[in-house]
Amino acid sequence: MLPKLIVIEGTNASGKSSLGVELAKKYNGEIISADSRQVYRRLDLGSGKITPEETDGVPHHLLDVRSPGEFFSMADFQKLAYAAIDDILSRGRQPFLVGGTGLYVDAVADGYILSDKEPDAALREHLETFETPELYRMLREKLPDTDIDPKNRHRVMRALERLAADDYRPGRKEPRYELLKLGVTWPREILKQRIDERLERRLRQGMTDEVRAMLDDGVSEVFLTKLGLEYKYLTWYLTGKMGYEQMVEELGSAIKRFAKRQMTWFRKDGRIVWLDMAGDPVAQASALIEEFLKK
Repeated sequence: MLPKLIVIEGTNASGKSSLGVELAKKYNGEIISADSRQVYRRLDLGSGKITPEETDGVPHHLLDVRSPGEFFSMADFQKLAYAAIDDILSRGRQPFLVGGTGLYVDAVADGYILSDKEPDAALREHLETFETPELYRMLREKLPDTDIDPKNRHRVMRALERLAADDYRPGRKEPRYELLKLGVTWPREILKQRIDERLERRLRQGMTDEVRAMLDDGVSEVFLTKLGLEYKYLTWYLTGKMGYEQMVEELGSAIKRFAKRQMTWFRKDGRIVWLDMAGDPVAQASALIEEFLKK
C-alpha cells in the first residue's frame, strides 16, 4: 500500500499557502513547497514565499535551498522532495505538497522518471535563439509521435536536449504515493482583483529593492529575467528598459496571463477536487482529507 500524499495546487494569489498551513496544523502535517522560484534564497517577495510568521510553526521544506544563479532542475526538485516526504513519513507526520508550479507538482505526485543530467549549456544557448514553433518542428522531425504540448517551450526544449544527449525516456512514471489532490482558485474577476492587490502590496513592501539588491550583488540579468514575471519586469525597469508605470501595468497583465495558463494545466487533471474558496474551504478540504486518511 502506497503512503498518502495530500496535494494542494492552484493559481497565483489564490491563497493556497495559507490554506496549506491551516490544514497541515489540523492534520499533523508538514509542507513541501512546489515552486520553481521559492527554492532560491533572496527570492522572497517576488516569488510569494511564505514568511516565517505566516508558517505559524508548520515546518516547510524546499524553501531557500539554492543561491540565486545556481542551476536547479525539475529532477533536483523531485529528488529533494522525495527525501523530504520520506523524512516526514518516517516521523509519523502527514506530508502536504503545496504549490503552483504544475510540472514540479506532477513530477513528485505522479513519479516522473527524470534524468539528473545537467543541460548542455552551449546547446541550450543555441536552442534559445529559436521561436517555440520552430523548436517544436525540430522536435517533430526527431520524434514524430511526440505528445508534448507544442506551446510548452520548456518541455519542448528539454526533450530536444535529452534527445541530443541520448537520454530521452518519454512518458515513464513510477508513482510513489496515493494522492488526494485539492485545487484552489477563484472566479476570474475576483482572481484578477486579488492579483492586482497582491502586486500593489508587494511593491509597497519593497519588491523593487529586493531585485535591485541582487543586481547590485552581481546576480546576472539573464538569470533574473529567465525567472519570469516579477523578476523579469523589475529587472527590465531597473536596467532602464521600461518606465515604472509601464512595468507595473505590463507585469500585472503578465501575471494574469500566467494564472490563466496555470488553470489550463490544472484543469487537464480530472483528479483535482476544486474547493469553494468563497465558502468554507477548510471544512470542505477537511471532510475530503478525513475520508482519504481513513481508507
